[in-house]
Amino acid sequence: MSDIKASRSRQPHLPSGRFVLRIDPRLHARLREAAARHGLSLNDYCARKLASPASPPGPASEVVARAATLLGDDLTGVVAFGSWARGQLAASSDVDVLIVVDRRTSITRDLYRRWDAAPVYWETHPVEPHFVHLPDPDARASAIWAEAAIDGIVLFDSDLSVSRWLVRVRRRIVDGQIVRRIAHGQPYWVEAA
Repeated sequence: MSDIKASRSRQPHLPSGRFVLRIDPRLHARLREAAARHGLSLNDYCARKLASPASPPGPASEVVARAATLLGDDLTGVVAFGSWARGQLAASSDVDVLIVVDRRTSITRDLYRRWDAAPVYWETHPVEPHFVHLPDPDARASAIWAEAAIDGIVLFDSDLSVSRWLVRVRRRIVDGQIVRRIAHGQPYWVEAA
């Protein structure tokens, strides 16, 4: 037997890279729709989803998983902010989480009701969702975005658009264009004159 044939016979069988996956037709339809929205083939979309890094188990991944269950592909980002992010969480505090929703999904009271139907806890603290859309690039930063820009921790960002917006807001704060004030012990933000 030649050396080439001998070396091939000793190599383990390599799979073709092709396989058939049987899934619920409704899931298949949702995946096809999501792939089309992202301008990808179904195969490329699924490969990217499978290759995405997974969050380690724990409260952060539970919050992201709950938001993803509620919103599906319309989830753009999740940012924890407030007292938890600052390391000032009191026994009675909740954990504030900014949940960034694609504009295709309206932010209504029903969205909050659906979250409340299966609440999430960060250890023993209830997670308080704040559903928002990502502002237009030329929009002013609201107070909630300014707070998240100062001490927010990005838990999920589908395409880095949330992180880029937070950087933009932080730069405006550093440049003195947005200023934090305190009234009656509560912070508020104003555009500098």
